[in-house]
Amino acid sequence: MILNSFVLIGTILSYDAVFTTVEFNTNPATNGGPSIAVLPNAAIPCESKVGKKIYVVKDENMDQPTITCEIDTQ
Repeated sequence: MILNSFVLIGTILSYDAVFTTVEFNTNPATNGGPSIAVLPNAAIPCESKVGKKIYVVKDENMDQPTITCEIDTQ
């Protein structure tokens, strides 16, 4: 089964000069629990900071998912 539409909410756990480690949860939450991903820093369109949220969004009309970042309110 291929998901046509989804939203993953990721929290940055750690990062270095090359990679960022992110814990992802689905929205809404499901029985599967969180997953861990290691992404290249170039895939994240904002500054990596521990605790920051990123979102991976794919709509059924999109060919590829997009990664966006939470808005800094400070």
